[in-house]
Amino acid sequence: MHTPDRFLERARQLEPTMRERLASYVAHETPTGDALALNRLAAVLGAHYTELGAEVTLVPSAAGDHLLATWGGEGSHVLVLGHHDTVWPIGQLATEMPYDDDGAIIKGPGVFDMKGGLVAFETAMRILRDCDASLGQPVRLVVTADEEIGTPTGRALVEGQLEGAVAAFGLEPPHPHGGLKTGRHGSTRVRLEVRGVEAHAALDPGRGVSAIDELVDQIVRIREVVAAEEHVLSNVGTIQGGSRTNVTAGRASADLGFRFGDADVEKRVLAHLAQLEPIRDRAQVNAEILTNRPAWAGSPSDALLDQVVAAGERIGQQVTGKHALGAADTNFAGSAGIPALDGFGPRGRGAHALHEEIIAESLVERAALLATLLAGGIEPTPAT
Repeated sequence: MHTPDRFLERARQLEPTMRERLASYVAHETPTGDALALNRLAAVLGAHYTELGAEVTLVPSAAGDHLLATWGGEGSHVLVLGHHDTVWPIGQLATEMPYDDDGAIIKGPGVFDMKGGLVAFETAMRILRDCDASLGQPVRLVVTADEEIGTPTGRALVEGQLEGAVAAFGLEPPHPHGGLKTGRHGSTRVRLEVRGVEAHAALDPGRGVSAIDELVDQIVRIREVVAAEEHVLSNVGTIQGGSRTNVTAGRASADLGFRFGDADVEKRVLAHLAQLEPIRDRAQVNAEILTNRPAWAGSPSDALLDQVVAAGERIGQQVTGKHALGAADTNFAGSAGIPALDGFGPRGRGAHALHEEIIAESLVERAALLATLLAGGIEPTPAT
């Protein structure tokens, strides 16, 4: 009989292997948008999953190869979500963020978000294999190549695995002290584009219509809409336009980021953006949704979290959970009514920051927790 204590013991034995595997994944630098770099790591991941008994499919896209790895047959399954792209460019490892493992802390681009989570899951599956333990139900793992920009090409693959899922688990970083994420704000990226009329700014100012002035005023209006709502955050991420100081700007654009904690608020704000009207005669305004992850408010029941808490107790871990502001691929599952939890990656800090790091011992903790959870099986819980 294979007890959770045996899983924890095996996780500890595999800690050196986990460290080596994480170092090798970080050495494969995988910035979002670099399809060739992403494909190289996807091939490595796929080979490892095949070795662990999975049926692996590479799903090509313009962003790079996504992966679908399946353990077990048809029927109700547990969906696990990860990604292998990072925010860091090629060369970051050799310049500003050298990989470092001092025995307690592991630093480097992508260790926290989220190659450490990939290593923890992979090790959990190896623990089950090594301990000759069966899965509680089939497991499907989706690893997307463009999560860091909203999963525009990977979304269909994720959503295609939702039918029949009893639960969805995300391998993203946890809350600062290791708590799981029981819900997430929605995240929408919008490009606001404005056309004006070019003219000489001094000799013929009345003929011109400034796209930049129109853009600024539209942003002010959008801020007023956002201010009238609750549970929404907005940010002007980039702005550009115009050509010369003596030419009235004919074009301008801005990329806006929105975070929604409530699905109804999300609908109202996005509906407003779809109906924008120009303030100036002869100006043209268009708002294009680039990516959208729907708001996932979380379940009214703690039934799924309770199961994870119980699994943690069996190996001496105290598991907690609360809502998160950041969005991820689990939004697609949670907003569709699939019971979901995220944050199964190792503890650490510094996602998207130069001080990105994880606590090395938490690789063991997460691998043992995932192995215990997947071996015990997930009881169906009420849909959200």
